[in-house]
Amino acid sequence: QVQLVESGGGLVQAGGSLRLSCAASGRTFSSNVMGWFRQAPEKEREFVGLITLSGNSPDYADSVKGRFTISRDNAKNTVYLQMNSLKPEDTAVYYCAAGSRKNSDPRWYAYWGQGTQVTVSS
Repeated sequence: QVQLVESGGGLVQAGGSLRLSCAASGRTFSSNVMGWFRQAPEKEREFVGLITLSGNSPDYADSVKGRFTISRDNAKNTVYLQMNSLKPEDTAVYYCAAGSRKNSDPRWYAYWGQGTQVTVSS
């Protein structure tokens, strides 16, 4: 089992920044890929980005490319999502997830955090 806990969400004005954290515990060695997803009200869960165990070449959704950055600190078992130039359409609950395959489909991720709300005001 892998336990994931997100933190860092909140309310920010458009153009602002937030950094989300995802602390992992348990059998973390079995999860080579850490993904970030988000879900807005009445919308499907959407891929934001992912990072592999090595931390090299993270992948991002086109909607956040150039604004969001994913990094990880393996010594702390923590993954970060730095969000800059936030827009109102970034408003959603953000989830981190752990999986074993590099994929943007949420079905490939076995473990999920509880989510953290990000609200961007215009």
